Amino acid sequence: MTDQAIEPAADPATTLADVERRIKAILIGSAGNLVEWYDFYSYTAFALYFAPAFFPSKDPVVEQLNAAVVFAATFLMRPLGGWLFGYMADHYGRRLSLTVSVLCMCFGSLIIAVTPTYATIGIAAPIILALARVIEGLSLGGEYGASATYLSEVADAKHRGFYSSFQYVTLIGGQLTAIVVLLLLQKVFLTTEELKAWGWRIPFAIGAGLAIFTAVMRRNLHETEAFVEAKKTVGPSGSIAALLKYPRELLLVVGLTAGGTAAFYTFTTYMQTFVKLSVGLTEDQTTMVIFGSLLFACVLQPLYGAISDRIGRKPLLIFFGVAGTLSTIPILTALKGTKEPFIAFLLICGAWLFTAGYTSINAVVKAELFPTNVRALGVGLPYAITVSLFGGTAPAIALYFKSIGHETWFYYYLSGVIFLSLLIYATMRDTKHASAMHRHE
Repeated sequence: MTDQAIEPAADPATTLADVERRIKAILIGSAGNLVEWYDFYSYTAFALYFAPAFFPSKDPVVEQLNAAVVFAATFLMRPLGGWLFGYMADHYGRRLSLTVSVLCMCFGSLIIAVTPTYATIGIAAPIILALARVIEGLSLGGEYGASATYLSEVADAKHRGFYSSFQYVTLIGGQLTAIVVLLLLQKVFLTTEELKAWGWRIPFAIGAGLAIFTAVMRRNLHETEAFVEAKKTVGPSGSIAALLKYPRELLLVVGLTAGGTAAFYTFTTYMQTFVKLSVGLTEDQTTMVIFGSLLFACVLQPLYGAISDRIGRKPLLIFFGVAGTLSTIPILTALKGTKEPFIAFLLICGAWLFTAGYTSINAVVKAELFPTNVRALGVGLPYAITVSLFGGTAPAIALYFKSIGHETWFYYYLSGVIFLSLLIYATMRDTKHASAMHRHE
């Protein structure tokens, strides 16, 4: 039985009210997602300014490598966050999990905003910075599973790919917002010296304030009908024991995530460092190129999500796998060889043409694999583990290869990881046509 087979009939007035209710819930849920990822990506957007304050070195590559290592270390907490908030979402409700996760992000951002520099408190400065990032990693580890589950359950079956794609619209939008703040501080309010001295603290203070506002908004979210129904019929779950009844689905999440998350973190978080240190663009050119490419990526998400509602999820995943395997090395090689900002922009957009085949639908594909009672945990925990291994480490691996004089090795590494995921895409079922969204066991 498919989701479509159990959709009830509705009169036009009821349908319109239902659509309005779904859109409102998706907008509020997505707004919280944007704030969480804004806080998280502010670290990357402002790393060029605050890295010397926490990791003083004569070599800028070493400074950025140390900052990237802390970035990667936060991902060690994401599996714990995936378990904790996944359990909370499956046992107590999606709304509570989403609200608590954004409060954790607020706390982490506030710590970064007020932490003294290395010159003031020595080695304690990077340690406190790492602690704050660990808290943010815990928050994001839970945000993904709860958010993906909520958006997928709120959407109607015919437009689930389109609606759930807004998770990555807001996720990428969080980084865009961080860059807008960066541009305003760079061009309007502060000098470069002021940004390096204290101005980098401003975006983290803004993020903490926005997170508090978002937590209040999320308190008013309605619980999903799927969770309410599952709670009545089978009771709350979210336990590891219940999740282990679905070993094949767990392995599928790991396999289909590996290549996609490596590509995503390469063309988002690492790109700003890559075009600055490897391509050789100025800080202003770097900011504009990354901003433009991310805006392009945002536009692709709902477009690809809507396409998946028509042709299925599997064709888009296979498109990402094939194009990513064949195009990653040529794109990164050409990108390093150019000195023109517009050419760099076009090349990164070219990478997004296939990367969006994964990002736009990966949340709904994972949600469609699991029944309601373990959905948030099933989506969040294996995803968080895989992101920790392949996503968060991508910038550090790339910078390590660069530091030893073999930057091109990373191109082959990324292409190989995408190919491994392609093998999964080619053999898995199309979750649009074989969805578990209606199951509450």
